[in-house]
Amino acid sequence: MVDESLAEADSLPSHGGDRKFVCDEMLGRLARYLRAAGYDTAMASGGAPDRQWLEVARREARTLLTCDRQLLRHKAARGRVLWLRQGALDQQAFVLREELGVDWLWRPFTRCLVDNARLEWAGAAALGRLPPDLRSRAVRECPDCGRIYWAGSHHRRMRARLACWAARVGGHGGATLHPRG
Repeated sequence: MVDESLAEADSLPSHGGDRKFVCDEMLGRLARYLRAAGYDTAMASGGAPDRQWLEVARREARTLLTCDRQLLRHKAARGRVLWLRQGALDQQAFVLREELGVDWLWRPFTRCLVDNARLEWAGAAALGRLPPDLRSRAVRECPDCGRIYWAGSHHRRMRARLACWAARVGGHGGATLHPRG
């Protein structure tokens, strides 16, 4: 039996896909979930200066997600930075859905959670590295790092969380989008 939960992402409508993100170092878990939802999400790292990440956001037409209020003071932040309260991942996900229209089930599991590359269907060599009981499943591979993905228990837990975020109705709070100047 072929598990089609990874295959379904290819047939989804392509709404919402033009939005790209860069997350600051404090939002690593959120970045992984944005990638799991199919969004092109870069991750700030290495303690690079704020101006560098603002420039990346401008040059690559990304929205910079941050918990650092100091970023909002930069002139280059206008229209490019969404400040999120530090804390609960679920609340941050809700704010992204409400403020930016993030569809948490847009193109699930089509990007590498580690390096953000678009996943490809696994070839024979990748399938050969898997235990025999997994070879009949829908399997994807990252062309950059070689990581292999299939719909196992971790996938099911992440998918359930994405579905919860997509369906959640309720309170608001915790975001400030720096207005366009």
